[in-house]
Amino acid sequence: MSLSNEFLLEYEGILIPRETHSLESLKFAQDFKFKDDDVVAVTYPKSGTTWMQEILPLVLSGGDLTPIQSTVNWDRVPWLEETRLANVVDKMTSPRAMVSHFPYNLMPSSFHSSKAKVIYVMRNPKDVAVSSFYFHQMASFLEDPGTFDEFLDKFLEGRVLFGKWTDHVSSWKLAKLGERILFLTYEEMVQDLGAAIRRISDFLCLDLSEDIIQKIAEHCTFKSMKANTMSNFSLVPKKYMDSDKSPFLRKGVAGDWKNHFNSEQEARFTSVIQKELEAAGLSFPFN
Repeated sequence: MSLSNEFLLEYEGILIPRETHSLESLKFAQDFKFKDDDVVAVTYPKSGTTWMQEILPLVLSGGDLTPIQSTVNWDRVPWLEETRLANVVDKMTSPRAMVSHFPYNLMPSSFHSSKAKVIYVMRNPKDVAVSSFYFHQMASFLEDPGTFDEFLDKFLEGRVLFGKWTDHVSSWKLAKLGERILFLTYEEMVQDLGAAIRRISDFLCLDLSEDIIQKIAEHCTFKSMKANTMSNFSLVPKKYMDSDKSPFLRKGVAGDWKNHFNSEQEARFTSVIQKELEAAGLSFPFN
């Protein structure tokens, strides 16, 4: 039975929001021609995508603040699969930075034949579920999440945007990309943003000075992004995102799940995630 409805489109077995995607945009993504110097930050939704849209332009420009001060984040680092890419791709200069929520198996053929690099950002799925729950409350183009307990069931079953968290993570963790992929966690970015930016810089073979690294880190803090109208989604009309219900940039912390899960929910959630990762030959890297 199809899970498509007025809010969601089912594509290759995963659910995608109709408001920002279309069959045309998904075909555009599949036909997209990757260049060897392209960089794509891949995330499961609510795992640090907006953060990477802030960091990547600054790293690639050597700390020039112009991109984050003059261009909204969905245009400066567009989503590979969303409708907006077709409108801005011709204006993008190399090296191009993009983001994507695609699992590995949905990446276009040109990606596989290119030398384009991937930064995969992974976040504790318990925090992902909490963030996604609040996002569903404030985004009018998504279904009401129901109670938190009901939403956790949907999350574990993969009846949420871009399918199961474990499937998404496994698809990229098991991809044979060698030196083309860098794995980061949201948690290490929270703990030491400068060190994470240094890893990104080194991965992209950029020789950024420590002063530039710290400058980028200062402008990519949660506080700085929340105050930046080019980055905080405040320019999105209220009929699409109602910040009175929940701000888009809500907390930007690690471990907020402890304020939402009861002991039974935490045990059930962790057990399911661990078993599915173990079945894929992976371990659960979060507390």
